[in-house]
Amino acid sequence: MIRSMNIAWWVQRWADLHPKKCAVIFKDEKITYFELNDRANRASCWLQSLGIEKGDRVATMLNNCPEFIELFLACARLGAIFVPLNFRLAATELEYLLKNSRPRLFVFGQEFTDIVKKLDVENTKPSVLLSSVGKKHADAEILDYITASAAFDNQKPFLTRSLGPADPEEPQVIMYTSGTTGRPKGAVLSHRKTFFNCLNADIFFKLHFDDIMLVILPLFHSGGLFIQAAPTIYKGATLVIHPRFDPVKVYQDIERYRVSKFLGIPTVYRALVKVDPQIRGDMSSLKVCAGGGEKTTPELFEQCREAGLAFRQVMGQTETSILLWASEEDSFRKPGTVGRPVFHAEVNIVDKYGRAVQPGDVGEIVVRGSIMMKEYWQDPVRTEETIRNGMLYTGDLARMDADGYYFLVDRARDMYITGGENVYPAEVERILREHSEIEDIAVVGVPDERWGEVGQAFVICQKGADLCAEDIIGFCSKQMAKFKCPKKVIFCEEFPRTSLGKVRKRELINNNQLI
Repeated sequence: MIRSMNIAWWVQRWADLHPKKCAVIFKDEKITYFELNDRANRASCWLQSLGIEKGDRVATMLNNCPEFIELFLACARLGAIFVPLNFRLAATELEYLLKNSRPRLFVFGQEFTDIVKKLDVENTKPSVLLSSVGKKHADAEILDYITASAAFDNQKPFLTRSLGPADPEEPQVIMYTSGTTGRPKGAVLSHRKTFFNCLNADIFFKLHFDDIMLVILPLFHSGGLFIQAAPTIYKGATLVIHPRFDPVKVYQDIERYRVSKFLGIPTVYRALVKVDPQIRGDMSSLKVCAGGGEKTTPELFEQCREAGLAFRQVMGQTETSILLWASEEDSFRKPGTVGRPVFHAEVNIVDKYGRAVQPGDVGEIVVRGSIMMKEYWQDPVRTEETIRNGMLYTGDLARMDADGYYFLVDRARDMYITGGENVYPAEVERILREHSEIEDIAVVGVPDERWGEVGQAFVICQKGADLCAEDIIGFCSKQMAKFKCPKKVIFCEEFPRTSLGKVRKRELINNNQLI
């Protein structure tokens, strides 16, 4: 049976070594490693009582909460496959994920009852058991997780080689991509992958046993679960979990619990730097603030530094988790970089033939090693498109400088060709974000009779701004080649986004009836 590469065993080990050490803080409740291990055992026994076996899928739709962690650990302990679902999705989207993953059990927060009622789960095969977390549910057919699992207090699951995880390559999690294009894909992530992701995060965050990690990102995504929660548990450190992001609450808890490590996305940091300095409190405990993405501008870096947020860059994706990183110093010394490859992985930039490109040339980022996903669940075609000759093709176009630092250019699928010239929308967006009257921007390629494709800019203006299409096009023409300048402009009030703030460009195009 796996031990050292299984997160459930880490909790058991810490429960033996430091039973009174605080593992999780949630809404002022403190849960020790001994208690967390007991909760994971209770959840494991409850799952077994329902007939959940090794390889079965257990889907969850929960806000950040201790029960999420319990079920994550319980599945790892039994060898069941944990399937965390994004609670921000519409009913039709959730229905697709459930039909694709075919879970034996679906555990959801009581606050999501209305959307669950819209799902056609009664006719799925095999049938899906439903359970809710919260107050006892009025529907007798929906199991009450808290009451049912509590019945197994002080009990341990029965495990053998065939009734539990036996190989590090066995699947641990199916995590669905955000689906910015087409249907979401279920990345199958193994126990080994989780382990090596934790080793990478350990180095990146400089994690210690005494660290306090604040988690505001959703645990159903890689950032919250695999870059923060799992590595913190691996080190025997403490998680402070917020059910949702509140910038003032973040500052309050940094001071209250002496938080030392934190991870956010650019949207989070933009909200944090806007909080009145007089109510931010004491942040002297905070040693590392991590974040990243193409939209992390030098201005935001500087604002974070002035606010006492020691910002360092990280980049990853569901299929690999952490992929590239840069220290605070590197982020300022190399503006725009997303860093260098993590320690436990082979990362490279290759051309369309799979050959490594020279520094300065644009190619696609590829990965090889233990941080790769195994496959896309029930999708051999897209698996073969993504994993070729042992390398995972990320879909991210980048260039590398002479010092080995990576700079994102765009998503491979976002690139368009106008008049025979390649245009990378991210490059155009980066320039337009420098316009003082533009709040946000999204550029896509759209069909054009003359040029094949041309740029279409969707623009959200700053409050009170008075811009027209000519202003946008004129601003671009002064700073880039004419063929790169968008030829069409649409002004918007807001953009459709994924739960991590990525613009859903396909939806944006469809909403404006461009295709």
